[in-house]
Amino acid sequence: MRRVSRPTRNSAGALSRLESQKTHLKSICLQYQLYLLLTRHFFWLLKNEMGLIILFLCAYVPKTAAGHCKWAEVMKDLEQIKTSKDIDVSLYTANTDEDIECQEPVIRCFFLEMKVILQECLIKNCSKTQDVLNIWKNGNASLENKLNSTTPAKCKECEEYEEKNFTEFIQSFVKVIQKECKQ
Repeated sequence: MRRVSRPTRNSAGALSRLESQKTHLKSICLQYQLYLLLTRHFFWLLKNEMGLIILFLCAYVPKTAAGHCKWAEVMKDLEQIKTSKDIDVSLYTANTDEDIECQEPVIRCFFLEMKVILQECLIKNCSKTQDVLNIWKNGNASLENKLNSTTPAKCKECEEYEEKNFTEFIQSFVKVIQKECKQ
């Protein structure tokens, strides 16, 4: 029997990544134009007062584009799954007010519990399986494969946290991600 694969839905973050790539390309084009201007007129710029101002502005003024939170795609997918009725699990839910030193282990704990949700969705064939998979993949990429690293002695292990239902877990997860994006 031949199995026909259906196309997977795009991540909620796919559009923002595409927009980010377009912005990056525009930035590269602008930098190239500045490069051409500077190489053609470099000596003229050094002799001219206005040229020195332009050179200073190009070299020392920081970029005005706001920093992009690496968790933006995860946040979008969390919004997609938070109302899911298919997912009924109890999950270790880290405290949202942990020390700053424990922030990475807390985030790691949430992503490890997302793996539990993913397994649950695969077993039950949830409607939000693709969104959960996207959260897992984006989280793993954002944590740079640190999901299995050790927790500092000061911080709790994931299993030491209280088990909460799916809704409370997602609410806490969103708070932690928002806190991380503000830093």
